Amino acid sequence: MESVDKDLTKMVEKLESEILAKIKFTSSRVIDLDRLLCDTFVRLSPKPIDYHNRRDLIRIFNTIVKEIYGNNDDSPVVEEYGSFVMDMFDEKSDLDLSINFNYSTEVSRQKKIATLRKFNKKLQLIQRKGHVTGLESILSARVPIIKVTDSGTGIECDLSVDNRDGIAKSHIIHSISAIDERFQKLCFLMKSWAKAHNINCPRDRTLSSLSIVSYVAFHLQTCNPPILPPFSILLKEGDDPASVAKVAKTYFTYGKQNKESLAKLFITLFVKLASVENLWQKGFCASLYEGSWILKSWTRSYSLSVEDFIDRSQNVARAVGIKEVKMIYRCVHNTLNYLVQFLNGQRQENNLLDVLFEKHTVSSLGVQVTSNISARMNNLPTLQNPHPPKKRRLVKDLVKNQVQIPSEQIIVQGLQGTESKGVGWRQQALVETLHVLASCTPPVSHPPLPIPSANITVNQSYGPGPYNPSIQSHFVSSQSSLGFVGTVHQRAVTKNPNIGSIHSHLPQVGHNRRKHAFYSHRNN
Repeated sequence: MESVDKDLTKMVEKLESEILAKIKFTSSRVIDLDRLLCDTFVRLSPKPIDYHNRRDLIRIFNTIVKEIYGNNDDSPVVEEYGSFVMDMFDEKSDLDLSINFNYSTEVSRQKKIATLRKFNKKLQLIQRKGHVTGLESILSARVPIIKVTDSGTGIECDLSVDNRDGIAKSHIIHSISAIDERFQKLCFLMKSWAKAHNINCPRDRTLSSLSIVSYVAFHLQTCNPPILPPFSILLKEGDDPASVAKVAKTYFTYGKQNKESLAKLFITLFVKLASVENLWQKGFCASLYEGSWILKSWTRSYSLSVEDFIDRSQNVARAVGIKEVKMIYRCVHNTLNYLVQFLNGQRQENNLLDVLFEKHTVSSLGVQVTSNISARMNNLPTLQNPHPPKKRRLVKDLVKNQVQIPSEQIIVQGLQGTESKGVGWRQQALVETLHVLASCTPPVSHPPLPIPSANITVNQSYGPGPYNPSIQSHFVSSQSSLGFVGTVHQRAVTKNPNIGSIHSHLPQVGHNRRKHAFYSHRNN
């Protein structure tokens, strides 16, 4: 491996110093910025329902697998990876899923595409019922995937096949994030920043989430003193996630000597990016494995270069295009200006949060428009279902015709498709239904109902939990037959219980606990 020329290294350090010299790090303003960033992290962090929704979707996709392949040893297993496993996701993040076969050899591209076509056919049936939307097959991509969005939760799921590399990297990043909490927080903030500025989409030739997370790790490796060690140390016993997790535990105090706040690290990350803007084409590459800048000849064909810490011949920022890197750097420089203005007292807190983390759009005149935080929080969009459930249509008709029905009938409608939960639940159903009749607005969501532990193997903690190589998936249905897979009421997994979701086609269990077919139309 080539080492970076000392003169170029000094050039980077000099450029960083020149930029830092222009920034006035007033103690009180840095403290204010740190508070704002920490508050933003808490505000945007996922809630328990966000974990629950994703776990339930994983379970449901595994049920779909049984529908397609039957219940035998050759059936694949759907496993999660990406931001959910890293625990660096928000409520709007995609859910990355991999359909894994129990093969010792790599699955061929033809097999992957054939598998995705089977899933696409099944999901088309579910989409016709309104439970999912936006079904899209992208089979010509480097990694063939299917995109589909659950109508009730609004979660977009990306299905690939045999993406064991992505699974391993996700668990490794999750283990390393335990070394210092600033790593997770900074990754979360940078991903939120990139999403807000529309530069977090490899399909649009901008930054992938892995490239953002990798560069944050690199930044913490190259701080003085460093906060994270070179990954070569963490991978000394191999790249098996369980081995890396074991090694990472011995480095939990590695970055304690660095006392930099989240705010200071946030600013210096942008400074580091800005300082190497014109050096990528000279062969500069950020190496997490080495924990330093390195020179690579292949970097000259890329706009940005961040080395894959597992397969060092790959660039995790390879998607970034020539035009797109200019847009990325406009965002970097603008953000640095905003931060400097805030530190100088020239920009207020709310305005800073708007320009950093709220969604940006560009008009035909090229004027950047930023939404307001308070306005967005008070006017959250409501997901629309093109095929509203029968219960919702019935309620609307009753209101339109001003038809009054007995309270007993209302209770029955409110409890339709659920298990008996006692008088309290009957009263709750009555209150919710009367609320709908009065206002024609969806009732508020409620905490998730418990899922019978006898039917599902679920990690009970909010986070993805430690990696266990003996478990193919933390969220695989343990019921062998396709009939009864557990009672899941629609209210437990959707923000709007009146909107259909993929959960709606799960079997419903009545008082006599009879087994039902997976899809209701199969009983007809």
